[in-house]
Amino acid sequence: QVQLVASGGGLVQAGGSLRLSCAASGRTFRNYAVGWFRQAPWKAREFVAADSWSGFNTYYADSVKGRFTISRDNAKNTMYLQMNSLKPEDTAVYYCVADRYYQEGTGVKYAYWGQGTQVTVSS
Repeated sequence: QVQLVASGGGLVQAGGSLRLSCAASGRTFRNYAVGWFRQAPWKAREFVAADSWSGFNTYYADSVKGRFTISRDNAKNTMYLQMNSLKPEDTAVYYCVADRYYQEGTGVKYAYWGQGTQVTVSS
């Protein structure tokens, strides 16, 4: 199993940047695909980014493509979401996730979830 703890959220002005971190427990973290969901009030949950365990496959939702970057440091058991050029519509609770199987697109189901970190972008 993998336990995830997300951090790095906060309040930022539009156009600014934030980097979310997600620390994972477990020695086999390097074998897991990782990703990020977000949930905004009164909106459907959105899967925004994913990275396979090998790093060969990466996914970004169209809404964040070119602005967000997912990465991981297996030596530190940590994954990141670098968010640049933030917009008010990026305001949401962001959840890091992990699974033994890489999935992308809509309707994905990741087995392990972090607790979420709030990102608020002011206009």
